This record gives sequence, structure tokens and C-alpha cells, in this order.
Amino acid sequence: MSKIVVVFHSGYGHTRRVAEQVAAGAQAELLAIDAEGNLPEGAWDTLAAADGIIFGTPTYMGGPSWQFKKFADASSKAWFTRAWQDKVFGGFTCSASLIGDKGATMMALQTLGSQHGGLWVSLGLMPSNATASTRNDVNSLGGSVGLMVQCPSDAGADQIPQGDLDTATRYGERVAAIAARLRA
Repeated sequence: MSKIVVVFHSGYGHTRRVAEQVAAGAQAELLAIDAEGNLPEGAWDTLAAADGIIFGTPTYMGGPSWQFKKFADASSKAWFTRAWQDKVFGGFTCSASLIGDKGATMMALQTLGSQHGGLWVSLGLMPSNATASTRNDVNSLGGSVGLMVQCPSDAGADQIPQGDLDTATRYGERVAAIAARLRA
């Protein structure tokens, strides 16, 4: 079995909820980036030992949160030593709008994984884009690069659409399955 780590920042609890769903699907360990952009003690060692790393951040003002960006910048030490070379990477983001410039955040996450010499895992799910589709369907936002979730700005994390949560679980499963296949 592969060791997967979900490293994420959550400003209001929505991204944490999604991280928990992704982690459940991947049977992964959660590492939360705190409000100051720092990781808990030993987290860098945990990331170095992982077979796969899944990044998670809200989309704020068209990109990752500054706390996630601080983590990304701090990962330059791992980049310099190629500590994450050939790991499997994935990523997800949440914003209040259906689109909300999540694509720009996804590109930042994919670029970060690529800079580390990793292998990026796409969402791998067909979009639910027929007339009969609802927000409770899997991949109702039509993502492909990674997981995109809509988190209503006036609602708690418990009101994230079920289709997005189901998509999160499936994405975690996909990342873990690909990491296991590459590890074999």
C-alpha cells in the first residue's frame, strides 16, 4: 500500500472538509497548514517519506491562499535536493463561485508538483454536463486537471454539494491507485 499525504490550507473549514474526503478516498494522512502558513512538527519528514502528495487550497483572488503559497515557497528546500522527485502529485481547490478562477489555482498546484519532478494525476472523471445533471452528480463542475469544489460563501462546510464530496472521494481513490501501481 502506498503512503499518501494530503497537505492543505483551509481558511474557513470548507477546504478542510474536502481534504478529509480526499484523504478518506486515498486512505491518506492529513497535514494542515496553519493560519500562519506553517506545517506541524515533523511534517517535512512525513512529506519526504510519502509516495504521493495531494495539495489542497482555497482559491482566493485567483490563486492559492497566501498560507499555501508560503508552504509552496518553503518546499524549495525539497526541490533543491530533489526530495520529491518521481512522487505522485494531485491537487484540489475550493471557491465560492462555480468557476471562481479555480483553473488558475489548479495550474499553480500542477506546476508545483511538476517543478518537484513529480507525476501529476488528473481527475480522470467525465463531466456531468447533460440537461438532467445536478450538483449532486459526480464532477458536476467538469474538472479535468484535478478536483474543483464549489463551497457556498454563505454556508458552512456541511453544505458543500454532495456531488463535490463524492468527486473528492473518487479523486483520492484515483491518486492512491496510481501511486500503488507505480510503486509495484
